[in-house]
Amino acid sequence: MPRWNGGIIGVANNPNSTTATGVWGLPEQLKAQAAGNWPVFIPPGIDFLVIAGGGGGGNNSAGGGGAGGYRCSVTGETSGGGASAESPIVITVSTNYTVTVGAGGAGGLSNTGDGGTGSNSVFSTITSSGGGSGAGYSKTGGNGGSGGGSALDSTAGSKGTGTANQGYDGGTALTAAGSPNFTGAGGGGAGAVGANATSTNGGNGGAGVSSSITGSAVTRGGGGGGASNGTAGSGGSGGGGNGVSNTSGGSAGSANTGGGGGGQSNNNYPVNGFAGGSGIVILKYPDTLTISNPGGGLTFSTSTGGGFKTTTFTAGTGNVSWS
Repeated sequence: MPRWNGGIIGVANNPNSTTATGVWGLPEQLKAQAAGNWPVFIPPGIDFLVIAGGGGGGNNSAGGGGAGGYRCSVTGETSGGGASAESPIVITVSTNYTVTVGAGGAGGLSNTGDGGTGSNSVFSTITSSGGGSGAGYSKTGGNGGSGGGSALDSTAGSKGTGTANQGYDGGTALTAAGSPNFTGAGGGGAGAVGANATSTNGGNGGAGVSSSITGSAVTRGGGGGGASNGTAGSGGSGGGGNGVSNTSGGSAGSANTGGGGGGQSNNNYPVNGFAGGSGIVILKYPDTLTISNPGGGLTFSTSTGGGFKTTTFTAGTGNVSWS
């Protein structure tokens, strides 16, 4: 009788690509592997939602800020700009991966100042681009994850452009100076373009995109509304800030949504445009893994349910690792 050195012990069963319970000598194991009847180790995949900081709204007849770039790997959902979900990131345990949560861009200063561009958010090889700046008077909306809206008296077609697979373009303002209501266009959102300005109304910010990566559907990545002395543009769903009118103040993009900031009208109410909202990074992975933040630098929380853990990062930059 041949002697086999070593084996794998368990309840007797036939092996397949996922299960190999039973008593297996090493030659039997090798034979099963060669026939494709042996479990294959698959490295863990990490689902992600990575949203950059939103752009700030401009000052004086100004455009709204564009939403931060939106990238998602959750099956059945979408990334920004109408793109399909991306592939999860396959990780190696005990290896460091970078996470950065982008800040929102500042609101436009002075009489004609553009808003600030949002900062990028990062997970491993995934980088979402900061939202484009909302334009100050007679200026062009900034390019970014989603584009910023242009301002009154800017060159025709001067909307900010979004980044492919991350967000949409901003809207276009009127080119003729002296519009009765000094209107600006809406910033682009992750899910829709920013609306153009009219002679009376500021453009609405583009809509965001919904994700259920945390278990509940949440919309993020809305563009900022354009300003008007008449009716200001509303912020896009998903954290976009409202534009300023002569009777009401506007608003900043909501924190941890990547929403664009609202633009300011020409009546100096308030003095500056509004800041974009900060971004967010959310990671979902098997609950057999444990995440850590070697060296610190990140603000995050983790929940568990349904065989998965979900970690939400709301600020900072640093490394993460799994064990």
